[in-house]
Formats: sequence, structure tokens, C-alpha cells
Amino acid sequence: MKNILRLLPLLAFALISLRAADDKVIAAVRAADAERVAATKAGDGARLDAIFSDELRYAHSSGHVDTKASYIKALTTHSTVYETYDYKEQNFLPASPGIVLMTGRVISHTRNASGANELDLNFLGVWREEKGKWRFLAWQSCKNPPPAPAAK
Repeated sequence: MKNILRLLPLLAFALISLRAADDKVIAAVRAADAERVAATKAGDGARLDAIFSDELRYAHSSGHVDTKASYIKALTTHSTVYETYDYKEQNFLPASPGIVLMTGRVISHTRNASGANELDLNFLGVWREEKGKWRFLAWQSCKNPPPAPAAK
């Protein structure tokens, strides 16, 4: 019993250290995502190239899937323009060393060939640490249904 009591402070210290490491990772990924959103809204190809993983798979709520090259092209040629990007919920979960899952809800206003769109989406984003830098690896989203009409 004495040995167990001696180990409790070490265990507590280890848990606090792990939590601090997770907080540091989440802060880094949160900053990387803020850069991703800013670069996406700006249609800045160089910044997007730096933040997107070469293996990016971006699955839109429409079912269309982009690669890194096709998504950067859509954003830099302004065939898709993100005017606003407003997180209503954004959660981060370190899933394993070097992988962070980002989930939540976002409302964005976009323009494309079919006109202006307001998108209310639930999403899953995946961030991966690549050569010491957090890179955006994957996105999957689905549209939320419109609110039900008020009962009369």
C-alpha cells in the first residue's frame, strides 16, 4: 500500500504533463486552422500549399471530392469563393501522436458558378503532423437540414 501511495504523485504529475502536451498540440492546430481559414477566404495559393497535406482529401457536402491540387485551383481561380466562415462549434481531439481530429459546426457563405450559397455544416477535419508542421489532411462535411417551420 505504501508503494502505491508513493506512486500517486508520479502518476498525477504524468497526467498533468500529458494534459499540458495536449493543450499545446491543440493550440498549435487551432492556430493552423485559423491560417487555413484565412488562406481559404483569401484564395492564397502559396499559403494553401503550405497548410494542406500533399495527400489532402476534401469531401464537400455536395459529395464532390477535391485533391490538394484541385481544391487550391478552385480557390485561387475564384471558381469557389468563401466569403464568410463562422464556427458555431469547434472541438479538437488528439487521436494519437501526430493526429488531431477537429469536429463541429460551421456556417459559411460561398459563391460559385451556381451562385451564392449559405452552408450550415457539421464536419470532421483531420490534422496530421508532417515534418514538425501541422498540415490539413482531410475534410468531410454534411449539410444540416433547414429549421422546421413553426407550428401554427
